[in-house]
Amino acid sequence: MTAKKEHLFIVFENLIKIKSECSCEIFSECGISDITVKQIGYLKAIDEHGEVTFSRLAKITKNSKPTITEMVNKFVRMECVYREKCPEDGRIFYIRLTEKGQRIARAEESSLLRVIEKMAESLNEKEIETLIRILGKVR
Repeated sequence: MTAKKEHLFIVFENLIKIKSECSCEIFSECGISDITVKQIGYLKAIDEHGEVTFSRLAKITKNSKPTITEMVNKFVRMECVYREKCPEDGRIFYIRLTEKGQRIARAEESSLLRVIEKMAESLNEKEIETLIRILGKVR
């Protein structure tokens, strides 16, 4: 690896580390330290699809309904989701995110925003414009 590529590697590794620290801060603020990437993915799926039932979530995540039920029960204990009975059909339950669940589901986006804030605090206007222009070239 050339010296320039090695330097780029170190710089990006540092940015990724900062983003990871920001994510950890968000999880810590939510009182959760042992959540898995897979669980975050399930919360994101619930967040993205809105009105999601157990059957629909099973289909979206390619899991069985018993697996989804077990997962939702765990999320309820973690205070990330709650069940809401369908007003038209009492047999159907929707899985809804609590505020805590939403914060976790959106942690990746929030941590990126925190990294951007740190960059904005560290760079002047001209440096930010230059960074935008340079990164815009990467495809």
